[in-house]
Amino acid sequence: MENKRYRIISQNNNSTLVEEYIKTEKKKTSYETEDELEKKFIKLLQEQGYEYLKINNEDDLIINLRKQIEKLNNYKFSDEEWNWFFNNEIAKKDDFIIEKTKKIQDGDGQILLKTGKPLQDGSNFKNIKIIDKFDIHKNFLQVINQYEENNGNHKSRYDVTILVNGLPLIHIELKKRGVDLKEAFNQIERYQRDSFWSSKGLYNYVQLFVISNGTLTKYYSNTIRNNHIQKNKSQTFSSYEFTSFWSDIKNKRIEDLTDFTKTFFAKHSILNVLIKYCVFTVQEELKVMRPYQIAAVEKILNKIEIANNYKYFGSTKAGGYIWHTTGSGKTLTSFKAAKLIKNVDYIEKVLFVVDRQDLDYQTMREYDKFEKGAANSTKNTSELEKKLNSSDSNDKIIVTTIQKLNIFIKNNKNHKIFSKRIVLIFDECHRSQFGSFHNNIVKNFKNYSIFGFTGTPIFSENINSSNKTFWQTTEQAFGDKLHSYTIMDAISDNNVLKFKVDWVNTFKSTKNIKNTKINSINEPKVLMDPKRIENNVGYILEHFNQKTKRNTCYEIGNKKVDGFNSIFCVSSIEAAKKYYQEFKKQQESKKEKLKVVTIFSYAPNENISDTIDEEEQETTKLDKTSRDFLDSAIKDYNEYFETNFSTDGDGFQNYYKDVSKRMVDKTIDLLIVVNMFLTGFDAKTLNTLWVDKNLKFHGLLQAYSRTNRILNSIKTHGNIVCFRNLLDDTNEALALFGNENAESIVLLKTFEDYYDGYEENGNHIKGYSELIDELKTNFLNNNVDLKSEMDKKLFIKTYNSILRIKNILTSFDEFEGKEILTERNFQDCKSKYLYICEEFRNKNNGDSEIINDDIIFENELIKHDDIDVDYILRLIWKLAQEKQKNKKPIDLNDLKKIILSSSILRNKEDLIEDFCKKLNIELDLEWEGNVEFEWKKILKQKELQEREKIIKEEKLKKEEANSYFEKCLKNKEVSEFGDDISKILTGSILSNERNIRKNEVIKKIKNHVERFNDL
Repeated sequence: MENKRYRIISQNNNSTLVEEYIKTEKKKTSYETEDELEKKFIKLLQEQGYEYLKINNEDDLIINLRKQIEKLNNYKFSDEEWNWFFNNEIAKKDDFIIEKTKKIQDGDGQILLKTGKPLQDGSNFKNIKIIDKFDIHKNFLQVINQYEENNGNHKSRYDVTILVNGLPLIHIELKKRGVDLKEAFNQIERYQRDSFWSSKGLYNYVQLFVISNGTLTKYYSNTIRNNHIQKNKSQTFSSYEFTSFWSDIKNKRIEDLTDFTKTFFAKHSILNVLIKYCVFTVQEELKVMRPYQIAAVEKILNKIEIANNYKYFGSTKAGGYIWHTTGSGKTLTSFKAAKLIKNVDYIEKVLFVVDRQDLDYQTMREYDKFEKGAANSTKNTSELEKKLNSSDSNDKIIVTTIQKLNIFIKNNKNHKIFSKRIVLIFDECHRSQFGSFHNNIVKNFKNYSIFGFTGTPIFSENINSSNKTFWQTTEQAFGDKLHSYTIMDAISDNNVLKFKVDWVNTFKSTKNIKNTKINSINEPKVLMDPKRIENNVGYILEHFNQKTKRNTCYEIGNKKVDGFNSIFCVSSIEAAKKYYQEFKKQQESKKEKLKVVTIFSYAPNENISDTIDEEEQETTKLDKTSRDFLDSAIKDYNEYFETNFSTDGDGFQNYYKDVSKRMVDKTIDLLIVVNMFLTGFDAKTLNTLWVDKNLKFHGLLQAYSRTNRILNSIKTHGNIVCFRNLLDDTNEALALFGNENAESIVLLKTFEDYYDGYEENGNHIKGYSELIDELKTNFLNNNVDLKSEMDKKLFIKTYNSILRIKNILTSFDEFEGKEILTERNFQDCKSKYLYICEEFRNKNNGDSEIINDDIIFENELIKHDDIDVDYILRLIWKLAQEKQKNKKPIDLNDLKKIILSSSILRNKEDLIEDFCKKLNIELDLEWEGNVEFEWKKILKQKELQEREKIIKEEKLKKEEANSYFEKCLKNKEVSEFGDDISKILTGSILSNERNIRKNEVIKKIKNHVERFNDL
C-alpha cells in the first residue's frame, strides 16, 4: 500500500533505512486528540503486519508470552516447566533493567530450560529462545495499548507497547500535537520510578523508547532513561539531548509520527535496530545506534558483498570512505561494522588501522568498552604477525598502527595473508602520513577491501602541498564516498555543539598594520614579540573563568567538577616554550593557580604553519634546547601530580597517556600544544580552544571540534578564542565541509541577537532583555505571590528561558555589567524557583495523583552559580571574626537569603542555623576554634541522630543498615538496584508491598545522603 503522506523514492529491501522519501500530501488542519493519534498509530502498525491485542493486565500478558515463546521454539511447555522458566529466568525476583537487558542483548538470545522429562536425546536441558537473532523474521510482533499497572507507587496506564515474542521490548509514549516532547520523556521517567519494576517487572524488559507529539518523534535506549532517573539530581549530561531523530540515508529527518511509523517501525527495520544495531557496553549501558551510523555500516557491508560478487577485491571499487563529522560517534560505527564483517564467511581478517600509537591504545580501550575481547591490539610487529597467522575466530578483528603494518609488509614479502580476502578500516583517513605507507599496503595485499573513516576528507581544495604521493584526495585513496554526515547535519540534529568564535587582538604593533578588531598580523617578529605573548597570557588569565565557566559546578559520576578545561594551540615549539614560561611568570604571585601543562614532540612539517601534521610522539629528534625545556616542563608536572615521567622512550609515551587521562578527568586546566591533541582527542569537559596558530580547512575544523562534544545543559557551545585573524579561513573551512550557508548553522549568533532577540523562520525569539522585562512586569514589580498553579508554571517557564540564554551570554565579554537584575534579585528568583521545584517534586512523589509532566526544571542551570558549603563556611568565619571584633551576634537573616537561593544548601538550612547559634554562644567565650572542623563535628552528630531515626521508623536491620548508610555517604550515591536495600529490610511481606516499602526507604536514604553529602 502506498503511503499517502509520502512516497519512498528508493529503497533497498535489505536496508534498515529508506534511501529517500518525499512527502506528497499536506498535513490535516483539523484538531487531533491524543486518543485519535494513538488509534491512527496502531492502525498503521496493523497495516504493516503487527497483530493488535487487547491486553490490559499482567495475567493476560503472561498467557500471551507463553504462547509466543512456545511458537518461536516449536516447543510445548508443561505447566511445571513454564512456572520454573518464568519465575526463575523471565521474571527472576532480583533481576532489574540491567539483568533483563543482558538477556536480550548478550549472547544468542537463548536461555537454558531444565525440562520436566528427558528429551529425545536423553538430556533434561533445552535451549529456549526468547528472541531469534539469526533469522529476525521469525520474531513475532504484536501491539497493545492502555496497559494498566496497579501495583506500583501510583496506578499507571501506558500508551502503546510493542511485544516481541510476547515480551514488551519497545514502548511508545504519545502526546497530542503542540505539547512539548519532553513531557513524554518525563512521563516515561515517572513510569520507571513508579511502576515499571512492579508486579513481575516485565516492563523492565523494554529496550527502546519512542516519544512523539505527532509532529516530532524521537527514540532512545532504556539506559538513557535509566541514567536520567539515577542521575536526575546530579546528571553528568542532559539525557534528553541523547535522544535521536530517525532519518533516511540522505540524513533527511523523518519527524512526523506517520512517516516515522512507516520507516522506523517497518518490521525488518525495527528488528534490525533492536537486534543488530544496539550495543550493550561493558559499563552496562545500552547504546542504540543513530540512523547515519546504521547507514554507514550497511553501506560498507553492501560494498563488500558487491566486491565479492563482481571480483572487485584488490581495488578501490571494493571499498570507499565514510565522511562522518568529528564527534558523531565514528568509533561505535567502525566497531559495529567490524563486528558484522567478522561474521562474513569469506573474509579472513578485519584490520582496524590507526596512525598513532596512542590511538591504537585509545581505540582498543573504546572497543573494550563496547565488548571486552571483541578485538585484539598488537604491542609490536611480532604480535601482529602472530594474530595474522592465527585461525582463531577471536583473532579475526585486529587493531594496529599503520607503522606496524608497514614493518610487517617489509619483513614478510611473501606472506600468505597477502592473497587472503582482508578488510582494512582506516581511522582518521585524512591524515597526511597515509602516503608511502598506504601505497605499500595496497601494493602488497592482493584481495583487500579498504574503507576510510574521516570527519574532514581531503578534497582537491585542501590537499597538503607537502604530500607528493599519488594518493592525493580521500576518494583517490579509498574509493567512492559511501555516506556522509557533515557538521551541519550533526548540529541540526543536536549531536554536536555550535562554535562561538572570538577574534581578540591584545597587541598594537608600532608597524603600519591596519587596526581591525583583530589585526592581520603575520610577521614572525610581531607574532613572537614578548609584549604580545605577555598580553595574550594576561587576556587568558583574566577571561579563563568566564570562558570555561569556572564558577559553575556539576557532577561527573560522584565527582564534583567546577567548569570546563581548555587547550591552547600555538604555532611552534618555540612559541609553546615562551607561552609556558609566561604563564609561570604571571601566576607566580597568585594564590590560586591554573594547572598549565605543555606537551610536544618532533613534527616534520612544523615550518608549514597552517597544517596539523601529527607529531611523531618521540623526542629523540628534538633539538637539545627543546628537549631540555620539555624535561623541565615534565618535571613541573611530576611535582604537581606526584608522577615520574620523562622524555625518554616509554617515559614520554606514558606522559602522553597521563596528560590525556587528566584532560578527560579535568584535572588539567589548560594544555599548551603545537599539533598534539588537535585531532582524534575527545574530552567532553573541554569547552575552550585558545588559538595563536594559522589553521586552514581540515586542520581548522579538526582543532575547533575538540570543543563541541555534548556534556550537559551548562555546556551549550564550544568557545574558540583566536589571537590571529582566521575569519576567512574559518568561513572557507565551513563552506568546504558544510556549504556556503554553514556559518549561520555552525556558529552561535551575535551578542545583540541573544540580548535583544532575533527573527528565525518567521518567528520572533525573545532576547534576554525582553525576558527580564517579562519577569519584572509579571512577577517582581507586582509582588505576585505565586499561589495559583498557572502563575507558578508561567514563572518557571520564564525563568527557564532566562537561565538558558544567560548561560550563553556569560561567554560574551560584552555581557559584563548588562545583567539588568541585581545579584539579590537573582537570589530571590532562585529561591522561588527552588521552592516551586520542591513543591512539584513532592506532589509527584507523594500520595497525590497530580502529575505535572509539563513542568520542566533546569536542574543543572539553576546550579550554574550555586553557593556551596565551602563558600558559606568562609562567610560564617568572616562573620564570626566580625562578631568577636564588634561584639555583635552573627545575623542569620542575610545568611538565610543566600541559603534558600542555593539548591545545594536548602536542605541544610536548619543545620547551618544550629551551627551559627552554637558559634554565637562559643564566640562569647573567646572561642578560637576551626570553623570547618566544628561544622564537620556537628554535621556528624546530626547525621547519626537522623540515621538512627530512619532505622527505627522503617524498622531496618540495624547493623546492616548502618553499614549501608556509611557506604552510601562515602560514595555519595544510593543505588536503587541490587541486594543491598533488600538486605536491610525486615519482615516477610508480599512482593508488591515489599517493592513499595523498598522505594519509600530508598527515598528517605537518598534525601539523607543528599543532606549530609559533605561528610
